[in-house]
Amino acid sequence: MPAEYQIILIFVLFLALLGAGMTVPFAIMLPAMVYLYLQGGIGALHGLGLTSWGSMDAYTLTAIPLFVFMAQLLQRSGLAMRVYGGLSQLVRGVPGGLLQTNIAGCAVFAAVSGSSIATAASIGQVALPQLRARNYDPRLATGSLAAGGTLGVLVPPSIAMIVYATFTETSVVKLFMAGVVPGVILTALFMAYLAVAAISKPEIAPRERGALTLAVVLRALLEIGPFMLLIGGTMGAIYAGIATPTEAAAVGCFVAVLIAFLFGELNWKVFVDSLKTSALTVANILFITYAAFIFSYAMSVGGVGEEITQFIISLNLSKFGFFAALLVLFTALGALVESLGMIVITVPLLYPLLGKYGIDPVWFGVIVVLFIEMGQITPPIGINLFVIQSISRGKLSDVVMGTLPFHLLMFVLLLLLVIWPELALWLPGRAAGH
Repeated sequence: MPAEYQIILIFVLFLALLGAGMTVPFAIMLPAMVYLYLQGGIGALHGLGLTSWGSMDAYTLTAIPLFVFMAQLLQRSGLAMRVYGGLSQLVRGVPGGLLQTNIAGCAVFAAVSGSSIATAASIGQVALPQLRARNYDPRLATGSLAAGGTLGVLVPPSIAMIVYATFTETSVVKLFMAGVVPGVILTALFMAYLAVAAISKPEIAPRERGALTLAVVLRALLEIGPFMLLIGGTMGAIYAGIATPTEAAAVGCFVAVLIAFLFGELNWKVFVDSLKTSALTVANILFITYAAFIFSYAMSVGGVGEEITQFIISLNLSKFGFFAALLVLFTALGALVESLGMIVITVPLLYPLLGKYGIDPVWFGVIVVLFIEMGQITPPIGINLFVIQSISRGKLSDVVMGTLPFHLLMFVLLLLLVIWPELALWLPGRAAGH
């Protein structure tokens, strides 16, 4: 069978397995192994052992279980509820009310969890009952939570960025720093839209009662203070170069245990349950990563990466044309594959092209993560849609329609990053200058 037909067969098999409901790791791994066999028979499979060892023997990956465990501790000990309650007091006078708290709460929790699903689930469980009781518009309520949850992918620490760094050997610290300004801008865009929507249609977001007095502000700050200290200490140690992401996450876990014990409802059962859930979550993440390394190995054996690179170069695309092609590719993948799957499938193939177009790999990492954010709320696979729908027990169509304005705002940020790459590169460059 000609090589071109083999490649087509493998990608058709991959899409067919996804369509049949097979989980992403197996849908990635099985076609890769079939392709290896077609390329070199049983002998081509002998390299899987070395690939397996080399792929998972990466210090960068050790930060993932620590950040996941930290998020689980804070979620299960009830601290997410305290943070949401404190933020709801601070935005009492802002148009949009608790809808603004959804975005602010997601941004704050994302800065610890690093996970879109964990962020959406944690804030959604706390927020939706209160939003329903106050008669907030169901579409905007669920849409803001689903979209706000995507901030867990962009706001550092981001598990997606750690996986990207593993494949590209890019500095995790620089990637984290590059995500700060875009994350703040996207959060501000979301909140600005909600304010405009609430002003134009006051019935969608009833005004919260009560004056914002000094006593209310102080009480709210006490609620969110321990959480902010944890975030500031963990990320500050990373940005200042005092600790690596793994070391900072380890200390963060210890501090999270203390905070959950002193200010939350941490007991032995909560601690054990957090460990169990973290183990399952991390196993899923690392299994996807492992499957992707197998896929990448198969593609390298067959020379697929070089062929794709040469094909794209032969098209003589401009830099703008290359971005347009990426937009089509990631939009299509976002509707079929979850976030980590998008990274592990595309990045090993696209990374060799960055030099040809003079694209900074750190900036490209932020772009990829932004595309992943879009994929999290793109039907039919957008996982945040199902997470929020399962919590709200409402119509999936309401969640989908509620996320559409936030989709458009993500495109606005994407355009800003293409026009002004410094939005992502300024902070890492400033740190490197010192």
